[in-house]
Amino acid sequence: MPTSEQDFLNLIDRHFPNHGEHVLLGRGDDCAVIDPGKPGDDPDTSGDPRGPHGRGQAGKPAPFCVSTDLFVEDAHFRRSYFAPADIGHKALAAAASDLAGMAATPLGFALSLMLPENLSDDFLDQMLGGMAALSQELDMPLVGGDLSRGPVLALDVVVFGRPGPWGRLLKRGQAKPGDALLLLGDIGLARAGLLELESRGCCQLDNWPAAIMAHLRPVPRIAEGLALAQITTPEGPAISGLMDVSDGLARDLPRFLGPHGAELTLGRDDLHPEVTAYFIAHGEDPLEAAILGGEDYALLACADPKRLPIVLAVMPQVKVIGRVTAEPGLRLNNGQVLRQGFDHFAKHEAD
Repeated sequence: MPTSEQDFLNLIDRHFPNHGEHVLLGRGDDCAVIDPGKPGDDPDTSGDPRGPHGRGQAGKPAPFCVSTDLFVEDAHFRRSYFAPADIGHKALAAAASDLAGMAATPLGFALSLMLPENLSDDFLDQMLGGMAALSQELDMPLVGGDLSRGPVLALDVVVFGRPGPWGRLLKRGQAKPGDALLLLGDIGLARAGLLELESRGCCQLDNWPAAIMAHLRPVPRIAEGLALAQITTPEGPAISGLMDVSDGLARDLPRFLGPHGAELTLGRDDLHPEVTAYFIAHGEDPLEAAILGGEDYALLACADPKRLPIVLAVMPQVKVIGRVTAEPGLRLNNGQVLRQGFDHFAKHEAD
């Protein structure tokens, strides 16, 4: 068995090429990007899928995005403190966040379910009701799926999207040394909620309401991703790269930066008050705990510093959290970051 997610991805790469006739962007980003052209068409292989009003170059249909996300009982959630509607909501929210990380507009989703025998009709009705409410909010219809019996409850969600009205899909690996690193959303809040729920169960909502709701009911930042993609300056688009933060900033930031590193400058004022209060109360450094995070579903972006004032004028809720460096590695307030966030295949997790 692989001992890290990267080991498993390396195994995948040994068997499957990461390209194809109509693959514009393969594995390794929030979504893959597919050219829907007819057989015999020459796909655009520039890796820059864009086009006005949902159309590709020369009037071709716009490319579409696809991503998948597993949500498995006792690996991603526990029925002891997740209400059925929370399970349905979060399964779709986590998958839809990948579309937000590409600045994509949702088109629809497919749902495959593995169902244990001890689920009641009422449980399933509430679970699907929670998912349906979010799908309606996102204008993201269910278009298919599959069903199976199994030992635990598992939901596999496949999401489909396309470029927004401005025709841009934003990728990872676009950061350059000197670029500003931007964050939209809270980090560490869902981790605080998870730790509280794991230690004390579902009865602590009154104590840490924002943290617990961040873990149980995350919100995919579709609108914010689209808004970032539309910000332009006289020199061109303001945001050059984007991804969603799902495994913690410390683990996801290297995936975003490619060969570069980052110098993070974070203070406690940059954290949600519940993050600071929770981790101080539990004897941890709130800043370190926040970047380890996990399931934040915040958006991480980069921008040329010259274009930063326009970004902040349009979206003042964006936080500047540091800059890209030519040297690899991650530093937080001048100290080296050695720990990383969650890895399903690691023997000893950060928590």
